Amino acid sequence: MWEPLTRLPWIDAVDVLIVAFAIYQLLLALRGTRALQMLVGLLVLYAVSWGALQVGLFTLNWILQYLLTAGFVLIVIVFQPEIRRALATIGRRGFLLRPFARHQAAHMIDEVVRAAASLAGQRIGAIFVLERNTRLTDYIEAGVAVDGVVSRRLLESLFHPRTPLHDGAAILSEGRLAAAACVLPLSLNPDLSREMGTRHRAAIGLTEETDAVAVVVSEETGAVSLAVGGEIEAIPDPEALRRRLTQLAGAPGPPEVAHASGEAEAAPAGREAG
Repeated sequence: MWEPLTRLPWIDAVDVLIVAFAIYQLLLALRGTRALQMLVGLLVLYAVSWGALQVGLFTLNWILQYLLTAGFVLIVIVFQPEIRRALATIGRRGFLLRPFARHQAAHMIDEVVRAAASLAGQRIGAIFVLERNTRLTDYIEAGVAVDGVVSRRLLESLFHPRTPLHDGAAILSEGRLAAAACVLPLSLNPDLSREMGTRHRAAIGLTEETDAVAVVVSEETGAVSLAVGGEIEAIPDPEALRRRLTQLAGAPGPPEVAHASGEAEAAPAGREAG
């Protein structure tokens, strides 16, 4: 039974393992994207085409083969952004780039914490969404593209009441501010309090459908909350928010940062106007 395997040259075995690992990493990178859904559809068409060939349905097999050829070309053309992000994700998972990615995540978390604390002190409502494994491509494309370096000042400016992008969520993806003014799905959970505002419902709604993390600043009370997994929790102070985000993102804890005066600690969560 094992004799054919023992005769397999070691270089061929290494070749097979490398290809299998590459396919596995590609599938992980494409997980949660529309490109992966289309790829699964093409694999189904391939299986049907093979079955048609086996039973002698040559015309059907010819049509499906033509569709498969065109389908793979369409994936490359239509889903260039997803493929580009997938390749970047593979690189980010690399051993040499992993420390840089962890440092980038720690910097992003620190900027979000500082921005949330500052906005809470000014009673300015905001919602920050941190992408994790599930891609938020649809929500990013529906918003206003930014693709900027994450900084406290930039995050604060987005939610200033007189700016055109303050109404909606800011989505952070791949360590960058991907988009602003993004519309999120509202939670339909009947158990939520009727006094809960639109921002909190949107944060819960998104985290019910994805594994993203949402930080919400209440305009009415200045309270900071964190939504994950369809649940929302009150955050008592900036350091608690930093610890919680670091835990969820798997980033190393950043060194203590001297906060500018005017960054107030967040109050316990309360009711927010919708």
